[in-house]
Amino acid sequence: MPNPLYTRNARGLPVDLHTRGGKPVITGYAAVFYNPADPGTEYRMFEDMVERIMPGAFDKTLREGDVRALFNHRDDNILGRVRAGTLRVWTDQRGLKYEIDPPDTTAGRDVVESIRRGDVTGSSFMFRPVSNTYRDVDGLYIVERNAVELYDVGPVTFPAYTATDTGVRAEVNEWIKSRSGISHAAVKARARAVEVMLAMAN
Repeated sequence: MPNPLYTRNARGLPVDLHTRGGKPVITGYAAVFYNPADPGTEYRMFEDMVERIMPGAFDKTLREGDVRALFNHRDDNILGRVRAGTLRVWTDQRGLKYEIDPPDTTAGRDVVESIRRGDVTGSSFMFRPVSNTYRDVDGLYIVERNAVELYDVGPVTFPAYTATDTGVRAEVNEWIKSRSGISHAAVKARARAVEVMLAMAN
């Protein structure tokens, strides 16, 4: 089964709006790299499982891919595209940053106004895992994303996971609580199963 697609919300990294040449420009961080000094750079997937986006994870896809800017990951709400020159995506020491020249369309104007009003304040990205490292450190499952294929970035209304994941979370948490002395291979296999279940729930 191919790796599923994921979305992640960049908590605490607001989307910003400014002007250039009299036209609006949307900017934000779609993702932050894991920083051992900042626990907020981990994405808590479950009670005992965290995800870390590692520096370098976007390098290949930024060199070779054609990323889109979408509102709420919807392809009918397209705001920009790398190939068209209306979206710029790059990484710095903090994470994955983007800059969008939104179109003069209903979708573009609506998003700009929603950001201006403060109704839309978050950023997100959609990706497919390419290379992962799985660890079990003192009972904490860690999934490190070493390389991902990036599909889109942009402003979002809500964080990545919604109430539809509740049943999956409960099932996995029960298994996590019951584990005892399992191997690295078992950690990797179960984490992969978790990812598939999450993709099916979304």
